[in-house]
Amino acid sequence: MATGRTHRPATRSRGIPEATVARLPLYLRALTALSERSVPTVSSEELAAAAGVNSAKLRKDFSYLGSYGTRGVGYDVEYLVYQISRELGLTQDWPVVIVGIGNLGAALANYGGFASRGFRVAALIDADPSMAGKPVAGLRVKHTDELEAIIEDNGVSIGVIATPAGAAQQVCDRLVAAGVTSILNFAPTVLSVPDGVDVRKVDLSIELQILAFHEQRKAGEEALAAPARPAPAVRGGTAGGKGPDGDVPAVMPA
Repeated sequence: MATGRTHRPATRSRGIPEATVARLPLYLRALTALSERSVPTVSSEELAAAAGVNSAKLRKDFSYLGSYGTRGVGYDVEYLVYQISRELGLTQDWPVVIVGIGNLGAALANYGGFASRGFRVAALIDADPSMAGKPVAGLRVKHTDELEAIIEDNGVSIGVIATPAGAAQQVCDRLVAAGVTSILNFAPTVLSVPDGVDVRKVDLSIELQILAFHEQRKAGEEALAAPARPAPAVRGGTAGGKGPDGDVPAVMPA
């Protein structure tokens, strides 16, 4: 079976925009759900709604794949799953190493979706000597001293960093030096990598902060939309809040 080191997806060479590449997994997830329900075809509007994107943008994205659907019928679900999987490089085996087997690393190791999406966890690696040999998700944890040999032996080109921030750059440097060219970084720090190495950062605290911003904005909009309270009656006036001459007193700006 081919490994990640022997073949790389052709998205860049075919001129597919990075924004489109970033949306392909969303389409694939929605299509996979349809396939599991034995849905044969789907319209661009239905698929766009399931993926959370605009239907015109979806049709433009699919045009880069050479897939235009059939008027009145829509897209063939199974064929589109194949097209996107092939474009993303998921029709082959991608060995992955996870470095840092704390709570987060162990949770990633136990994630059952890797194998079904074209990824194989080749090794779990940790710097703590007491972790070496411990079973996690059916694999025995290896010490970081074995990192380079593991990458070479398994043809690994994708590394996952789930270490504390202070250790992440050193781990990154070792991964790159050993031949890893794509890194998924869960450590709360920005990594410095040479040209030709791709890094995707996952920072849960940043995502929560963005959600907090939206919650604050929604709260402000709700406050503005709330009905205004009636103005209190003016003391010294007559019934109904009128002045001594029967007129409503002028309201002066603050």
